[in-house]
Amino acid sequence: MKRVNGNSQSAMKKKVRTYTISAIATQYDIHPQTLRLYEREGLLTPSRSEGNTRLYTDADIERLEVILSLTRDLGVNLAGVEIILNMRAKMDEMQREFERFFTFLREQSQGFPFEQPPPEAGALIRVSKASALQKSKQKK
Repeated sequence: MKRVNGNSQSAMKKKVRTYTISAIATQYDIHPQTLRLYEREGLLTPSRSEGNTRLYTDADIERLEVILSLTRDLGVNLAGVEIILNMRAKMDEMQREFERFFTFLREQSQGFPFEQPPPEAGALIRVSKASALQKSKQKK
């Protein structure tokens, strides 16, 4: 096995905690058939063990909590839940793209001389040059 800095790669991997369908059903006071329905509808995608047992990760549980909040607290039907979850995923992706773009702009702008805008540049009321000069003289 390949070693990285004296540690094996498998030791570096974080062990993912998983939970069975019965544990999740009991914890959230829902019937296991409801969890199976959410899976059939594509709202949840638990992994499977070698014995084909559904295994829910912490990420699956977070998603389930959102689904339950939408259905129980807000009365959203499953079609609405699907739309909301898809919109959230798209918004998350847009946020990541924005952050990548902002990082790109920051990296590309290194070395460009930028002048600091005057304080009145962000003012809601236009400041005349004469009053701005008077203020700058008063500060000195």
